[in-house]
Amino acid sequence: MIGQWTQGKEDCVTPIANLFFFRREVPTEPCACTVEPSVLFVVQGAKQLLVGEQPFAYDTERFLLNSLDIPASSQVFNASPEQPCLGFMLRLDLRMMADIIAQSGMPPPRDRANDGYTALGTVTHALLGPFERLLALLHEPEAITIVAPLIEREIHFRLLTSDLAGRLWQIASVGSQSHRIVRAIDWLRIHYSQPFRIEELAGHVQMSPSTLHHHFRLLTTMSPLQYQKWLRLNEARRLMLNENLDAANAAFNVGYESPSQFSREYGRLFGVSPKRDIDALRSGGMK
Repeated sequence: MIGQWTQGKEDCVTPIANLFFFRREVPTEPCACTVEPSVLFVVQGAKQLLVGEQPFAYDTERFLLNSLDIPASSQVFNASPEQPCLGFMLRLDLRMMADIIAQSGMPPPRDRANDGYTALGTVTHALLGPFERLLALLHEPEAITIVAPLIEREIHFRLLTSDLAGRLWQIASVGSQSHRIVRAIDWLRIHYSQPFRIEELAGHVQMSPSTLHHHFRLLTTMSPLQYQKWLRLNEARRLMLNENLDAANAAFNVGYESPSQFSREYGRLFGVSPKRDIDALRSGGMK
């Protein structure tokens, strides 16, 4: 099914809002990407996500879980035109997980580790079953609106009983430190263009500034200010690429007061100046 949907495409949206397919016909070098809270499954071939220096390789036996919005690099290992790397991504709803935890009465897992936001899980029949039914809805489009949310809720439940349950409980459990960091990230994503003080953000998520800074860096490898800068620069890149803004206007739109500071920080993140980066992206997109 994924092979049919992705003919002639690399990344493919589907009529199910949170479900996406991908296809790669050749191995690739690491490519910069932004990963949102999601699970990714490979049904043919093999891929890897690089988070900083740490690799997470996944294939038909292991799936990838990411529980926060993070910068990373994606790489395809095994792919050819005859046997392309095929797979799907489902965007996660951490609020749904918190609701399931609150309503289910399930005992918490013994392992409540919070040593990171990206991990590999074991592909099981119990987990694949609802995904197969979710994909089957693509042949029954009139049922998607009603049935897809029910199957997605089951998938979230299955994830909470998988070998990654401890990590997900730690992120989704209301009141946990990790859950507060998720709320801080949500706040930054909404207010990324506005200046803020760490004390203000700490008060919003009911943490002390030092505790917020410590746990934020533990989960994201960045401070809140560095994370805000990363959000700003990626949004500026999107504005220049998709809405044809020049560098100065993009900089002002995302909250920079100095175009020269914007250019310096853009170059440090993406390796080239804004103009050279956008020119390269556009020329690459036309090949």
